[in-house]
Amino acid sequence: MRYCAHRYLTTGTNRLFLMTTPLIRIDHASKTFALPDGGAFHAVRDVSLEVNAGDIFGLIGKSGAGKSTLLRLFNLLERPDSGRVFVDGRELTALSKRELRDARSNIGMIFQQFNLLQNATVFDNVAFPLRIHGGHTPAQITARVNECLELVELSGKAANYPAQLSGGQKQRVAIARALASRPAVMLCDEPTSALDAETTRALLATLRDINRRLNVTIVIVSHELSVLGEICNRVAVIEDGAIAEQFALDDAASLAEPRKTALGRELAQHGAASALAANTANTIGTEAAYV
Repeated sequence: MRYCAHRYLTTGTNRLFLMTTPLIRIDHASKTFALPDGGAFHAVRDVSLEVNAGDIFGLIGKSGAGKSTLLRLFNLLERPDSGRVFVDGRELTALSKRELRDARSNIGMIFQQFNLLQNATVFDNVAFPLRIHGGHTPAQITARVNECLELVELSGKAANYPAQLSGGQKQRVAIARALASRPAVMLCDEPTSALDAETTRALLATLRDINRRLNVTIVIVSHELSVLGEICNRVAVIEDGAIAEQFALDDAASLAEPRKTALGRELAQHGAASALAANTANTIGTEAAYV
């Protein structure tokens, strides 16, 4: 057992959180892209943000608001023009290329369009990050891949190719691949946008289970209120590349506060309705126990 920079104890793959020290910290980050006409698009504007260990943190905003670019700053798939990024006690923006590659093994990511290797089996897709980062024997890779596939309920699909899978199954393979290196953080970029409603519910249940069972901190980008309202405990509303507001979805006092944005108001209403439904279900269950 060891004491980690983000202040939790770890035993094997299990983490016990000791306190809400930020696991992720974005410090005054900005990102601008040059436009063909010589202009500039300010995708992220002076954003500061903290995500605590164990959170399922949502980023929501309209198309073009900058939420996906902001998410890609978390693992430096996009490097900020200014500002700093800290994950698990390390400043990613200060690392060398080799150090950053090693640090990224602690950050899993799943994408809107799955990003699977089409000519590789499910097994080889999940094994890919383990082989890239090295340090694993073939037996260790096999054991970890099988463990991850079991977590996402795809144990029987190891020999299949992506073309043989449904959209929901492809996204589950992507989740298994993201978990392979035992990350502390999982980044999810619009993971349900290509899925139907029933598959979306099942996928969100899988993400929630991973968060609770493995204590993986999740940051999820979505334009769907129902998705973030269903799974997140904290959210930030992104407008024009900046954080317009952020608040807790699992705290009644926070939900009761006046919201600054239309999206914030809708999310707060969704959170309050979900809390009421959960309380009603608990009350009915308690009453039934005494009948």
